[in-house]
Amino acid sequence: MRNRRHTKLGHEGQYMAEVDVELIETDEDWSPYLSLEDAYKLEDARAALRRR
Repeated sequence: MRNRRHTKLGHEGQYMAEVDVELIETDEDWSPYLSLEDAYKLEDARAALRRR
C-alpha cells in the first residue's frame, strides 16, 4: 500500500474549491481511493460552496 498527496477539485454551481487529500494506492481493483476522512473533507467543501 502506498499513499500520495493529491489536490482534488470540488465543483458546486459556478464555484470551485481545491482540497488536499491523500490517495491510497493498493493492488486492488478499486485503487486509488480516498480515506473516509478525506471523502468527508471533500463533501464539507462542496457543502460550503453551496452556502457560498
